[in-house]
Amino acid sequence: MGWQSTGLRWPDERGGPVLGWRKGPQARASALAYGTGLGFRAAGERICVGARGNSCPVAAPVPERSTGARCAECGRLDRAHSVAADTIPDDPRTYRVYLAWFGAGMVKVGITAEERGAARLREQGAVVFSWLGRGPLMAARRAEEVLRAALGVPDRIPYARKRAVRGDLPAREERAAEVADLYGRAAALDGRGWPEALERLPFEAVDHAGIFGIDAPAGTGGAWGPGGVVRAVTGLVDGGTVAGRLVAAAGPDLHLETLANGIVVVDTRLMTGWALAAAGAGAGLSVPTVVVGGGSSQTGLF
Repeated sequence: MGWQSTGLRWPDERGGPVLGWRKGPQARASALAYGTGLGFRAAGERICVGARGNSCPVAAPVPERSTGARCAECGRLDRAHSVAADTIPDDPRTYRVYLAWFGAGMVKVGITAEERGAARLREQGAVVFSWLGRGPLMAARRAEEVLRAALGVPDRIPYARKRAVRGDLPAREERAAEVADLYGRAAALDGRGWPEALERLPFEAVDHAGIFGIDAPAGTGGAWGPGGVVRAVTGLVDGGTVAGRLVAAAGPDLHLETLANGIVVVDTRLMTGWALAAAGAGAGLSVPTVVVGGGSSQTGLF
């Protein structure tokens, strides 16, 4: 069995993205640098990644387009001890509530364990965020509900929408101002449903565009470069290659500049479960893609 990707991580707010790898009990990580070549070739069949640190007992095959890369049974096991699925309401850890901005008019509320810092925000591809409060898990959950009901702020945004707006961001000041406005409206809810057990945290807009490599003036293409049109990989195939020059990354996405196809976005969640081998930066693109924000796809080598 070859090395399998475990996805993109953002462990340090001052560093760049790190790609994780696993081969049986062995694990390693590759720090990625913008401007360098990156290429890989998928081999064999995509296999379930297991759950809770354990391999799938039956090595079940999983669909090429699944971002979870788990079979039904491992998926149930993974959700059985999940804050996101509300299966551990008695978690004693301190949690933080945040406001995350992904594009104009695209802000969500969420929570993360305080011990994780802002890693969760980088993993989601949040371009800007601010902490809102800290306290017990159920108080943090209550704050989410209050903001959804009172201000109409969602707790989830489809990832395709985040990706589609990433290439043409407004100026840094405009990004921060939108988060500041929502923070002020949230702060005004004190005494009107805001949980008493949740400590208010001061506003501070943290901008990730620099660390993501997408901090470019509006109208210049931003993360996409001057060409504008971008394609996103929809899944790998046996023998399929993805290769190019890494120009940016955000959340789980790698942005590669390819020789024949311009900027191509690779969601690293689609890489998990595959045995991957290195391929030269000039190996090209031979996997299915779709236009970012569009509905047409192509397959094979093009």
